[in-house]
Amino acid sequence: MKILGNIIWLIFGGLETAIGYFLSSLALMITIVGIPFGIKTIKIGILCLWPFGSQVVENSSIGGCLDLIMNIIWIFIGGIWICLTHLLFGCLLYITILGIPFGKQHFKLARLALTPFGKDIV
Repeated sequence: MKILGNIIWLIFGGLETAIGYFLSSLALMITIVGIPFGIKTIKIGILCLWPFGSQVVENSSIGGCLDLIMNIIWIFIGGIWICLTHLLFGCLLYITILGIPFGKQHFKLARLALTPFGKDIV
């Protein structure tokens, strides 16, 4: 079912979303300061390609204050808008019974899009 869910996800918007994340990561990596943000958008883009069967877990490495500062910068740069977009699509998909699994994936992406630093994708 994970493979079928991922294929349906890719056909109906996952590929376009992942391409958007990859293009934004390229734009972020033009500057030295944007490289950590670009790496996180690549990870979110990879999750957009295959969300079924993947989990977002807390990072076991000690990031501490740096993760907090980077998350605050991320939220102000655009993370809040990315999160709200995924929440909107998740709510719209929850209207139908068939859309519930896809809505859950959007909620997973929303949680990661709000604070990506200090989290890993497994």
